[in-house]
Amino acid sequence: MTRIQQVHWELEMDYIGHPYYVSGNAIMHALGQQLSYDVYRSLSASHGVFVPGQFGTFPEEHSQSGSHPSLGSGLPDVESYNDFFLLRQPTHSWLLDSRPRDALNAHDVRVQSGHPALTHETIMGKPDDAWQQQQTTKWYINAYLHADRDDILPLEDRTLDGLQFGGKRNYGYGITRLKDTQVVDLEALDYSRLEDGEAFILELVTPFVLESEYPNTHDQDIPWWWKEDRPDLREREEKILEQREVYRLQTVDYGQVVAYEGDRPVETAKSGLLRVGSHSKYGFGELRVKPVESQPDQYQNSGKQPKGSG
Repeated sequence: MTRIQQVHWELEMDYIGHPYYVSGNAIMHALGQQLSYDVYRSLSASHGVFVPGQFGTFPEEHSQSGSHPSLGSGLPDVESYNDFFLLRQPTHSWLLDSRPRDALNAHDVRVQSGHPALTHETIMGKPDDAWQQQQTTKWYINAYLHADRDDILPLEDRTLDGLQFGGKRNYGYGITRLKDTQVVDLEALDYSRLEDGEAFILELVTPFVLESEYPNTHDQDIPWWWKEDRPDLREREEKILEQREVYRLQTVDYGQVVAYEGDRPVETAKSGLLRVGSHSKYGFGELRVKPVESQPDQYQNSGKQPKGSG
């Protein structure tokens, strides 16, 4: 049995840090102040994805259906592999069409003590004839933990509550409260969409580390089961902080999609949740496997796409 503990934190004060996510390294640092060293060294943490607490609707591939008035503010049940990624997509495609999608896909920023900070809430005005003059959206951080020992998870609520992330913590920035948590057994999830598929793509949920300045790490190439070559992929330099030392990482940037050339999609899906490559303990190398429908031969040969595709 491979268990993962999902955690959903509500931001109570603006966050000064990485603009795209709370790194798994930052989450591990915060947890390290609450745990014994023996427990801490057995843990691994994902990156934390920023999620708006808004109305949403479950996508077609989700095991649940319909809309929910506060989909982003809690953790829906996870019954299938696709369910796990609902709140881990920065585009927030689950938002209702009536919600301010463009505004909420770009996290609001305001300057705090000379530093750009991601706001803990987004306040938007409404038309003069609306019964409320403004709408407030709370922001959450979605992450998950796993351990190499069966007796570690789940961590207690008191351990996860009140953690602080990012810079200027002495001034109260980045403080959170625990909103929701649940344990998911990877072996019990429904992987039928992958088992029935014939062709697959891989989505990089977090950056994949190629080169690292961190001591005792080794440079590596992209996995053999990626069809794309390194020159065809967008790269980004990342940094991690350890004992006040900054180490540079060269990564394949997240958000990209590559073709999958392996023949074990379910096993790859499980490995991608636990993350692959260097610094996977700190959130790097999270992958999502997606089945793709093969096109009719007439379209493959002509280079054309069937109507409505793309």
